[in-house]
Amino acid sequence: MAPLMEETVELLEDTQKGMYLTFFLGKEEFGIEIKYVTEIIGIQAITSMPELPEYIQGIINLRGKIIPVMDVRRRFKKEPREYNDRTCIVVVAINDLSMGLIVDEVAEVLAIPEGDIVPPPELKTTVSNKYIKAIGKAENSVKLLLDCGKLLADGEVEGIIRVD
Repeated sequence: MAPLMEETVELLEDTQKGMYLTFFLGKEEFGIEIKYVTEIIGIQAITSMPELPEYIQGIINLRGKIIPVMDVRRRFKKEPREYNDRTCIVVVAINDLSMGLIVDEVAEVLAIPEGDIVPPPELKTTVSNKYIKAIGKAENSVKLLLDCGKLLADGEVEGIIRVD
């Protein structure tokens, strides 16, 4: 990579550090690192495909690129809800994987200082919070910060996303 290009990439990574796109699922607010977000689009026609996990709604054609779409609400085993004009698809990319995440409503891009991010509490239940990377404290609320890699890196999901 050319030196100027390397500096530009490092500068971009520095400006994205500690930045999170926050969104709602019901009344709960979640966040994902902005570095994974490629764009946010309104809900659109989704083509369903047979034999997908119930949380994968299907695929969309985004400017000629076929992208699978996951309903995050269903992924977290929450009650399904009808899509409306606030429903968005957050397109994320991790390594060579692109996927649309359907969320109830996008809130904002928020800077959360490293000192205001704590690990999630270890709950003594059979339920695991495997998708929650950390808890971000912002003003008088908390944001559940997702581990985008774990959200997408699941045997079922990886098999769907990897289209050669």
